[in-house]
Amino acid sequence: VVEITRTCSWARTTCGHTIMSTASNQQLSSGHRRKLQLQCLIQYLLGVVMKSIITMSQYFFSLALIFLSFTSFSQTSYPTKQIEIIVPYAPGGTTDFVSRVISQKLSEKWHHPVVILNKPGSSGSLGADLASQASPDGHTLLITGYTNRNLLFSPTPPVANSNKDLVPVALVGKAPLLLLVTPDFPAKNLKELIALAKSQPGKFNYASIGNGSPSHLGMEMLKRLTNMDITHVPYKGSGPALIDLMAGHIPIMLDSVVSSSPHVKSGKLRALAISTTTRLPSLPDVPTVAESGLSNFDVFTWTALYVPAGTAVDKIEKIRADVNSVLTIADVRDRFASQGAIIPEPMTQSQLISFLNMDISGWRKLIQEAKISAD
Repeated sequence: VVEITRTCSWARTTCGHTIMSTASNQQLSSGHRRKLQLQCLIQYLLGVVMKSIITMSQYFFSLALIFLSFTSFSQTSYPTKQIEIIVPYAPGGTTDFVSRVISQKLSEKWHHPVVILNKPGSSGSLGADLASQASPDGHTLLITGYTNRNLLFSPTPPVANSNKDLVPVALVGKAPLLLLVTPDFPAKNLKELIALAKSQPGKFNYASIGNGSPSHLGMEMLKRLTNMDITHVPYKGSGPALIDLMAGHIPIMLDSVVSSSPHVKSGKLRALAISTTTRLPSLPDVPTVAESGLSNFDVFTWTALYVPAGTAVDKIEKIRADVNSVLTIADVRDRFASQGAIIPEPMTQSQLISFLNMDISGWRKLIQEAKISAD
């Protein structure tokens, strides 16, 4: 309105000068003068209207840019504070190792501290429950495997399928298992262990990192395939179990190569076999279980990252992208390889859920057939 008023005033003055200039050269009738004034005014008013349209278009375009910028900022501003990664096992195991390697690189990428909270107990269920009850703002994450009872012993379908409490985001690591014994254990290979256990049923115990853990279920599968009679002793994580194993308090254990290979290399433990169908480059002298005649034995542990249900999709996608990006860093890959861990190929959300459900369902079948309890 101010612009129109100002221009109209200017138009009258300018038109007046134009008309006076014309009148000095020729006599104008009053009708002709008014016609000329009207034409001049219309011309300037059209200019004002066009200028106003352009100005308003620029105004609304600027508003649109501000809105888009604000929306983009709100979507990419995560994280805004310290991130906590809950590890539902004691320090020293595969999940703890993977979590610490990843957290260091994520902290550098996100410019916020990423801290590890070890919450062992109830075969991983304690930490999983804490994560599921956290605020779904993306600042509390869970890194776990299929070790917890929430996944394995529930009568309902796998939690990865329902997304009721925890949403799987990314697969962050896989690792084979080593069949371990104390250095002075009489059996020198898997065949000798099977023969010894069969000759003295119920005499030997084996350690695991908890009920439903890979070390527990893998050994139970081995027992079913070989008819060995050895007794399960669960621990709260790989670290405490390995301590007792090296101290000679328990003679046998099936554990992740990540946590156990340093002790094998140092001579504190002996590895009778590796659980996958191919030998490990970092332990080339350790034979596979398949080489002892059990060709259908192929067991590994996996580790995945979860967020509480209700976490925004854009945050989930950012976490997945950033975690997968971290797993491509040469230093991360070297550290994984040095411990025998395997970096999995990136998966979409649907691929990840399918993988988790298929693997968990297979272990549930073993649990039911072997009548394994959660406690």
